[in-house]
Amino acid sequence: MTIGIIGAMEEEVEGLAEKLEGRQEEVCAGMRFLTGRIAGKEVALVCSGIGKVNAAVAASILIERFHAACILNTGIAGGIAPEVKLGDIVLSTDCLEHDFDVTAFGYEKGVIPRMKTSAFPADQKLLELAKSCEEELSAGVTVHTGRVVSGDLFVASREKKEELYRDFHGSCCEMEGAAIAHTAYLYGLPYLVIRAISDQADMKAVENYPAFTEQAIRNFLALTLRMLEAL
Repeated sequence: MTIGIIGAMEEEVEGLAEKLEGRQEEVCAGMRFLTGRIAGKEVALVCSGIGKVNAAVAASILIERFHAACILNTGIAGGIAPEVKLGDIVLSTDCLEHDFDVTAFGYEKGVIPRMKTSAFPADQKLLELAKSCEEELSAGVTVHTGRVVSGDLFVASREKKEELYRDFHGSCCEMEGAAIAHTAYLYGLPYLVIRAISDQADMKAVENYPAFTEQAIRNFLALTLRMLEAL
């Protein structure tokens, strides 16, 4: 079984790339796919680039070319829910595209017309497994489960943050997870988004992002590596 892993930025995948044994590289659609083994598990790892289209293309290639049996999306995110603090981990219960808007036709925000669902549920077994790995995290880091909302927008205002919490009940926001979830849903594959909080998606987001990114990456990396060992 091959486990597909997607990170949007190099710094989000380099820690996993360093752990790959028997590493091989292949370039598809301008993306560098690394294959090998981590903790004895077959892994296909890719840095997709930022945004929903890049993420969906990467997920499709993992499924079609590398025959991924499940997909993990690891990375950093902005905290939305009040209880989600800097450095914490959010595990997706489901994912939704917050910038999908056809309200002009009477639909609610985030609804994708003519689909059975617009909130794509994460795999329960992967979710429970990830939750069981939280002992790997540093003291004071809390693991939350909740909705991940995605859009082609870096959220950096209190007004937008409050909107995403009010309208979508999001726990965190980022720019790729829901596109990966959408792709996995169409293929009928299990997925899970694992995100560490690097900022609070408010007016201090641009300031906090670089300051807390390194610690956030360490947090999701520790949990993801333990999860791979347990799979």
